[in-house]
Amino acid sequence: MPRALCFAFSLAATLFAAAPVAAQDPASFYKGKTVRFVVGFGTGGGFDAYARMIAPPLGKALDASVVVENQPGAGGIIALNRIAASPPDGLNLMIVDGTPAALGQLLGQENVRYDLTKVDHLGMISATRFVWLVAVNSPVKTLADVMKPGTKVLWGSAGPTDGPTGSAAFSCEALGIACRVILGYKGSSDMILAMQRGEVDANFLSDSSAFSLEKSNQARPITTASRTRSPLLPNVPTIFESATLNADQQRRLDYRANLNDLGRILVTTPGTEPQRLAFLRAAIKKVLTEPDLMAEGARTGRVVEYQEPAAALAKARSVLEGISPEEKERIRHIALKKYLE
Repeated sequence: MPRALCFAFSLAATLFAAAPVAAQDPASFYKGKTVRFVVGFGTGGGFDAYARMIAPPLGKALDASVVVENQPGAGGIIALNRIAASPPDGLNLMIVDGTPAALGQLLGQENVRYDLTKVDHLGMISATRFVWLVAVNSPVKTLADVMKPGTKVLWGSAGPTDGPTGSAAFSCEALGIACRVILGYKGSSDMILAMQRGEVDANFLSDSSAFSLEKSNQARPITTASRTRSPLLPNVPTIFESATLNADQQRRLDYRANLNDLGRILVTTPGTEPQRLAFLRAAIKKVLTEPDLMAEGARTGRVVEYQEPAAALAKARSVLEGISPEEKERIRHIALKKYLE
């Protein structure tokens, strides 16, 4: 064989060997695989219910087996830490309670090992609108009733960075209401029982929980801590509609509403192969915009209001970035000290 021809074959073989192996077709990759759908809370709660509602159709969309895996601990922080440190193979995804996850990161909790701006976002299932609840026999009918001089409100909550705690603390701070948040309740059911027994005056819970409690006549909603009304509770006014607010009050309430708007977000490990990530995002969008799933969510009080991954990431950045050290310390004081017992 002529020397030139030998050189050409040798060069071609070298270039072929050096060329990167093409990424496996995403559909072929997922076919028959097992995908872990992690929930950072125990069974029976709202996040668990969302995951179990979404898992079957997502399995069909991916042609894979989607298995819900409950990993309770530290309000979902432990599970999110694991997801953030898992191999970026696209086989692990998590439904995250974005509000306490962002607040824990913002306030520098020692056990936080993730960054909500660095994980790969897959989309938002729905925003979380927190609703101010009182007992059905409470004399409080509207927000105006608790804004009268001399009124003090006792709130129930589980932990210092939980959604109910922050919603109560920020609302009291913005509205100038005398408040205390009593911690240590095991969960929303325990908090509602405490309110019914008269141990506390009010609770802030998600609109899906508020919907169920109003429907079963266990609590009465008076206002929603958001700019928009909940589709589950269209007759309940927002806190912006219920009071005359100055610019500073609106700014403080908007910041908390933006935290709440992080809601129920879906994430996977950072660094997932781009084509695989795009395929996974497309499958999730297809599932969360299907009329049948949305109808099931509306019927069961698990509203689905899909938002694109970019929107979820932008919201995370809006509450986590650009905060001065002085503002962060003020938020820390309000969230973790001023109103807590």
